[in-house]
Amino acid sequence: MFTKILIANRGEIACRVIATAKKMGIQTVAVYSDADKEARHVKLADEAVHIGAAPSRESYLLADKIIAACKQTGAQAVHPGYGFLSENEAFAKRCEDEGIAFIGPKAHSIAAMGDKIASKKLALEAKVNTIPGYNDAIAGPEQAVEIAKGIGYPVMIKASAGGGGKGLRVAFNDKEAFEGFASCQNEARNSFGDDRIFIEKFVQEPRHIEIQVLGDSHGNVIYLNERECSIQRRHQKVIEEAPSPFISEATRKAMGEQAVQLAKAVKYQSAGTVEFVVGKDQDFYFLEMNTRLQVEHPVTECITGLDLVELMIRVAAGEKLPLTQADVKRDGWAIECRINAEDPFRNFLPSTGRLVRFAPPEESMFQSDTSKKHGVRVDTGVYEGGEIPMYYDSMIAKLIVHGTDRNDAIAKMRAALNGFVIRGISSNIPFQAALLAHPKFVTGQFNTGFIAEHYGKGFSAEDVPHDDPDFLVALAAYMNRRYRARASGISGQLAGHEVKVGEQFVVVTLGHEGQNTHTAVTVSDFEDKSGSSVVQVSAKSYQINSTATLGQIRVQGSCNGQGFTAQVERGVGKNPLALRIAHNGTQIEAMVFSPLGAQLHQLMPYKAPPDLSKFLLSPMPGLLVDVAVQPGQKVQAGEKLAVIEAMKMENILFAAQDGVVGKIVAGKGESLAVDQVILEFQ
Repeated sequence: MFTKILIANRGEIACRVIATAKKMGIQTVAVYSDADKEARHVKLADEAVHIGAAPSRESYLLADKIIAACKQTGAQAVHPGYGFLSENEAFAKRCEDEGIAFIGPKAHSIAAMGDKIASKKLALEAKVNTIPGYNDAIAGPEQAVEIAKGIGYPVMIKASAGGGGKGLRVAFNDKEAFEGFASCQNEARNSFGDDRIFIEKFVQEPRHIEIQVLGDSHGNVIYLNERECSIQRRHQKVIEEAPSPFISEATRKAMGEQAVQLAKAVKYQSAGTVEFVVGKDQDFYFLEMNTRLQVEHPVTECITGLDLVELMIRVAAGEKLPLTQADVKRDGWAIECRINAEDPFRNFLPSTGRLVRFAPPEESMFQSDTSKKHGVRVDTGVYEGGEIPMYYDSMIAKLIVHGTDRNDAIAKMRAALNGFVIRGISSNIPFQAALLAHPKFVTGQFNTGFIAEHYGKGFSAEDVPHDDPDFLVALAAYMNRRYRARASGISGQLAGHEVKVGEQFVVVTLGHEGQNTHTAVTVSDFEDKSGSSVVQVSAKSYQINSTATLGQIRVQGSCNGQGFTAQVERGVGKNPLALRIAHNGTQIEAMVFSPLGAQLHQLMPYKAPPDLSKFLLSPMPGLLVDVAVQPGQKVQAGEKLAVIEAMKMENILFAAQDGVVGKIVAGKGESLAVDQVILEFQ
């Protein structure tokens, strides 16, 4: 067994590998860029080696620097994680040539599965179901139209070297096939330097279901059940679960056996994933093979009780798999939510910066201990006070829950999301909460088009309706009474003017443009029990009990005998005197007054926010890579004004209306904050 391994990655996956290596008694070496000098994976590893500048092409993608770091530290093996060099055939071969074990498949397996056209042919030879299509490179758009007509619309036009949603179009007629081919070819050439295009049948109501496989160097290959990955936004997975709520036992077995056949055909060693597209009638077709550890591997670990990273390390060290297909378990239900640094209310724009507060829900199972069942696990590479840099992907953490069944797992995940405190940057937690509460998700009736169908016009606060809005009002009144009770106990108050706790209140929920809602409530102590009150809202009664310390954001307790987790803050948002209450993805800002105070508050005039239409503001933190206009230039609505780069994505800012550019405020190459002025209009 290895005594020291180097992790050629960063973020949560580097921390994940370090956790298992420590459990196995193996020393670890981290590598880091300028941007990651203070990163969590650097602090967790036994040693750390600096490998270059912040952009990944100048650090994490430099094979020479990784190899040199191995030699410098005496690392006998490299775990590549996912992304970066994990599926780079040349890097795997280079490691082999240098006598460094690559903790992943052999270079020939990566090569065989890395080319989508070649992998399709291999799958056919291995008797794996493949989608009807034309698997040779296509000469031009005219040939593309003829092929599409032969297969039958709708068809999917894909770049052979594509990935991450790039180089992909769906065509429903000849015109779309002609135009889609040209678009895909240009996109593929610019993104991957490979403009080969192929066409295949587009599966109706498709689900994305993948099979986890595991092979060793002794010819043994097994499958570890499936993962349901159909909840995707722009071809990026958002929620994953295991098992799938859709497929039958017979389909599961057939998919698993075909995945094993393909893995054996390429002499696969290590953990890998065979991805399938599954139609509404459970017809399934090979999509591609990912020759690495997947982001969503924890859900498989939960239901099987296996540590995939440990098994990868053991296989790379030449050991046999310690289990057979018959030993593979399927216990309970696991769900993973990807917690990303993005603002769902601003069209999911990236949100970088400092994590002012970062308090994940309490873990009851841990990264390197997959034996613990039915709990909460958090895989992360960040910490409170740390930075989310603009140079890498947007993932903050992976939140994983393991329940007895699917409903239990959904309930656990909703509670865990409620207790996940992130401040300083925006996150997609409200969006995740909305997805988990959606009736179609709860019943398992979804496919890969779910998010596009239900949130095609973006995401807003109205997309997360609370099942009991009065509970939020009651919680605001309850917390306010606790604050007043504490204030009433402060010594030295002026006689006759002491703080009175009171029972009658009015909760004013702050609305858009001063449209506030007033709700009369009564708050009374329940049988003198400390921390427990009865809140009367209209005809509803809420007995709330909590021992939460005043001032902490996460509030846990019970309401009418049912447990809850919510977030409560004072002095944030539109009004510094308001309480912000967040629960199940819904957020309100409320002020709690005495009845007289509420009457006086209604007399206060509404102050409209300033008119910002004459400014172009940065909608996200990022690097200003281009300003496309000059002072005095006339622009029309929809015209390109500037380009901001953040988290490996370029975001183009367009003019919202016709106008004339007055002054350029921010310069090209400048790092921007949210709402920073880029230019002014006359």
